Amino acid sequence: MTKRLRALRELLLTAPSFGWLVALFVVPTLVVFAIAFKPADVLGGIGPGWTLETWRHLGNPNYPAIIWRTLWLSAATTAISVLLAVPAGYYMARAPQRWRQPLMLLVVVPFWTSFLVRVFAWKTLLHPDGMVKRLLVAARLVGEDTSLLYQPETVLLVLVYTYLPFAILPVYAAAEKFDFSLMEAAEDLGAPRFQAFVSVFLPGIRRGLLTAVAMVLIPALGSYVIPEIMGGTNSEMIGNKIAQRTFVDRNLPHASALATLLTLAVLLPLVLYPLFAGPSGIRATVAKREGS
Repeated sequence: MTKRLRALRELLLTAPSFGWLVALFVVPTLVVFAIAFKPADVLGGIGPGWTLETWRHLGNPNYPAIIWRTLWLSAATTAISVLLAVPAGYYMARAPQRWRQPLMLLVVVPFWTSFLVRVFAWKTLLHPDGMVKRLLVAARLVGEDTSLLYQPETVLLVLVYTYLPFAILPVYAAAEKFDFSLMEAAEDLGAPRFQAFVSVFLPGIRRGLLTAVAMVLIPALGSYVIPEIMGGTNSEMIGNKIAQRTFVDRNLPHASALATLLTLAVLLPLVLYPLFAGPSGIRATVAKREGS
């Protein structure tokens, strides 16, 4: 088969998925970006002409705090999820073969229940009369007047609970393919088990770690339902402001401008991913030593 024929075959195979991606992702994103430069209509629509007035209105004094809260909640959710996913993925990969499928099943079981039902379940548990609050009061860890709801920390808790499986699955997929004899060799050469874990295992699953970061960080940045239900006015994220500008204020250009900023923040990890996802850490280390 000639190179031209092979290239044509690959093009025909990828054309449907590529066209689907352009039609359902690229085009709507460009439309949202264009609306951000249109004036708002008094009836809640989009006015004629073009303007930069919407972008000037983004200087709202409340926005820096909301943007900062969105960034730190998303970053903390990603960090905690990955920290919990690494030992979980390691244990699942080292478990006997007969236990791996049941362990995987336990990870995906939450997806069998509606997302809204799970979020409202947390709201019931953390309610002033809920089980968690009563147990904490009985243990004298919190006071009777302590509110567990409508706090940024509560939003963080539910975000981690929601997105943790998205971190465990790619870490486990990478750990399952890892050659654990490399860790045993490092231990035979005198490296403590923890040092072998950090210096050999973690670089060996770097692609899985980067995938876990992207899988958690991107949806966390755009979270709307969790801060809306579990948080209060001091727990708003950018997604909540986009919804408010769209459905309450009926200001589509303003909502589009906020959505454009959020899209750029979401695309940044995707742009940086290829820069860090090169060859695995072990191969890179070997190449570096051979080069020296």
